[in-house]
Amino acid sequence: MRESFWGVFIVVTGVVLIGLIYFFQNVTNTDEHNYTLLKETTQNAMIDAFDLAEYRVTGKIKINREKFVENFIRRFAENAQLSNTYEINFYDIVETPPKVSLEVKSKQGSVVQNQQVEFDITNRLDAILELDS
Repeated sequence: MRESFWGVFIVVTGVVLIGLIYFFQNVTNTDEHNYTLLKETTQNAMIDAFDLAEYRVTGKIKINREKFVENFIRRFAENAQLSNTYEINFYDIVETPPKVSLEVKSKQGSVVQNQQVEFDITNRLDAILELDS
């Protein structure tokens, strides 16, 4: 009888540990996906918002603030996971020299032993536009 309890204990412990590993792997993958998406989207939106007319006239590198926000939100929405809810905060957008500071928040949750567990995943990015000469 004692050996059978040990067998049940090992099986239950294994199932619980596999569940925890799956949950934290899912959180880690979501965080990595959000950061990569944030980085790539910011870079491409800044390139799309580059003001070529201003560059041709004055030689200054400048981005258009409204165009950057529009392109960023459109690109982010096209590639974001549909199962998550995102909150995008723009903290600083400087047109000359081109610099942006933004933050993306999302929630990742799961049910563990009949309790809802949620993590807030926050990614911040400060970016400047560098162009090759």
